[in-house]
This record gives sequence, C-alpha cells and structure tokens, in this order.
Amino acid sequence: MKNDIMTIQSQRRLAEETYEMVLQLPHAGALTAAHTPAQKQHILPGQFLNIRLDGSYLRRPISICEWTEDTLTIIYKTVGRGTTKMSRMQTGEKLDVLWPLGNGYDLSSFGESGSVSQSAAQPLLIGGGAGVPPMFGLCRKLVETGVQPKVILGFRSAADVFYRNEFETLGAEVILTTEDGSAGIKGFVTDAMDGICYDSLFACGPEAMLQAVDEKAPAGMPGQMSFERRMGCGFGACMGCSCRTKYGSKRICVEGPVLERSEIVW
Repeated sequence: MKNDIMTIQSQRRLAEETYEMVLQLPHAGALTAAHTPAQKQHILPGQFLNIRLDGSYLRRPISICEWTEDTLTIIYKTVGRGTTKMSRMQTGEKLDVLWPLGNGYDLSSFGESGSVSQSAAQPLLIGGGAGVPPMFGLCRKLVETGVQPKVILGFRSAADVFYRNEFETLGAEVILTTEDGSAGIKGFVTDAMDGICYDSLFACGPEAMLQAVDEKAPAGMPGQMSFERRMGCGFGACMGCSCRTKYGSKRICVEGPVLERSEIVW
C-alpha cells in the first residue's frame, strides 16, 4: 500500500451520474520503473483506491478500472456529497490516494499466452452497474494472455450504459442487459447467461446480483466474485467490512473484495 498525491489528468461524464477520472501518478513509470523487483508496484484487476476528500472523515473506496505505467483510471457514480464533489473537480487538481488496496482477481490458472489451454479457456465476465469498471481491467489482462472472454454488462437503462464499446475494442463478445429493456436484453444479467458456454466465472456488482449469478451458474464451476461494502479504513484496521465465509470472517478491504466462489456464504 502506498499513499500518494495524484493529479487529475482528465475527467469526463460517461453516462447519467457516472464519470471517468484519469489520475497521473506522481512518478513517471511508477508501476514498472523500479530499481529492484521488490520495489515494483503491481496492480491486479479488482483492486481499489481509497481517496481522501477535504471535509469528509472517511475516504472513498473506488475500484481501479484501467492503468498504464503513468496513470490510473477510475469510474465512479455520484451517490453522495463526496462523489458529487469529485465530479466537479478539474484537470490539474490533486487527490490524496491510498493504493493499490485489496485482493484482486487471481489469473494464475490461465498460464502463458498462446498455450493450448489458453485458446480453449472460456471465461465469463459479469459486471453490474458500478461493478463494470474492474471487469474492464480484468478483460484486458485476460486478452493479453490470449483469452477472448465473453462479457455480460448489466444496467438499469440505456442512460446508464458505459464502456460497451471499450470492451468490444478489446475483442470481447459483449452482451448488454437493461432492467427496463431500453438497450440490449430486457432483464438482469442472469437472463443473459442462458445458452452461453463458459468454464469459469468472474463477477462484480451488488450482492443480490452476485448471489443470483452464483445460483444460476453450474455448481462447482471455478469462479471469483468481487463484493461491495462500506469501508471505514480500507486496509483492515477497523474490521467494519467483515463478512462470513466457509473459513471464518474475512475483511472485504483486505482478504477481499475478490473472494473465491467456493468459499462464499450467502
């Protein structure tokens, strides 16, 4: 975990109440340029930032969507005073950021790019609303290993849709769902799971969505799910985001937000 002051490089509105912010890291090549391997800073899909905002006691945890050697991209929805304040910030303003936090998606089973097992892999990625951004970073990493995942994106309506084109640009097959039917399939992400061939599952979104996805997917299939929780500290000190698993309580901000499907207790 690092505590850095990052500069807003750009900000744009993606959809109704949804914004994309690109943050400039304080040191060029901070994610790869290091004097020794131990100093290298790595990011895993599913990890998050914890942002301090003036006038707010608690930091705001926001998942990492995308990253380069010099930048981090986050996507957030204006749900309260803090995120509304963020949406009004301008290029050049600075943010106090703790990063990268949490346990990300484990892709070690996908091996090396170009292998026979890679070409046969059929992962399904499911993102609902605010759970879409970490799916983009995950999708990119899978594509880099030679996998072409299928992606289901779920939103309330067409006005809330974002990043569909970005996923397709990566080469992913994208299925869109909206609750009111104004774009894509009418219904929930589970309504789009029928008839899809997949052998592993990755999901992020509201807990009710994750449980529905888990119940819909074949029993015993490998899977990882990222949970949303209100966090007090973001690095495991306050225990406020603990949840039950088959192996005891786990802190979503440290042992999560990504948990193995097999250990989740609904």
